[in-house]
Amino acid sequence: MEGLKRNVVIMDFSGIYQNEQFYEGEQISWIDLSDISGTNCYCDGDAQAQILERMEKYPVSGIYFMDSGNYHYMSRIRAAKITEPFRLLVFDHHTDMQLPAFGGLLSCGGWIAAALEELPMLKEVILIGPDQSAFDQVEKGLQERVRFLSREILLDMDETETEAFLMSVSKDLPIYISVDKDVLCTEDAATIWSQGDMAFRALARYLNVIMKEQNVLTLDICGECDPDCLEHNDRNEYVNRELLNMWKEWRKDYEK
Repeated sequence: MEGLKRNVVIMDFSGIYQNEQFYEGEQISWIDLSDISGTNCYCDGDAQAQILERMEKYPVSGIYFMDSGNYHYMSRIRAAKITEPFRLLVFDHHTDMQLPAFGGLLSCGGWIAAALEELPMLKEVILIGPDQSAFDQVEKGLQERVRFLSREILLDMDETETEAFLMSVSKDLPIYISVDKDVLCTEDAATIWSQGDMAFRALARYLNVIMKEQNVLTLDICGECDPDCLEHNDRNEYVNRELLNMWKEWRKDYEK
């Protein structure tokens, strides 16, 4: 799997990445998905088929930048390609476990629930960042398959305690990491959804713990801003660049 970890993939739905430069000088794969209708927040069957066709040659491994939180359901689509038991670790300000409002359509607000219900290889979800009140609204059967760390509990924990929580995750299965930048405070990111209060410095520290301790299958990042609201996009540029550099350093250590 060493060579596959070199993948740096840009998934362009909205055109936002054309306004960013964090990937300049890198060997990247650019997947233009902007012409596919039926993708914004919800992904219908025709759209999913077209996306899968364009992604066919790309493995799960690597780092994927997946546009705004409106397209976080791409994590569910990508995870379906995993053929071995795995865990999913998600940093997000929202639970993304709402049941679909429209006839089973895959959505950015329900993709984790869909993954738990539909992917037999997914054995556990670790969800960090949403409000406790939001998690309380999730169906009990789904809650039981999730290790949850709420925004409120995180505020009461110091970083060492949070690291201990992450260190307690069993190493018996490989792990898929998904980051929505809306988990971050508004000083460190600018997204199209409501945001949490985690500092990027803390998120980077937590990711370093996981990358050192776990067999990480892949990392994906969403949470870009609206292309029409670029005045604060330098924050997202910084986070994307730092996460890409972290991935490259981890990959270098992994391949030694």
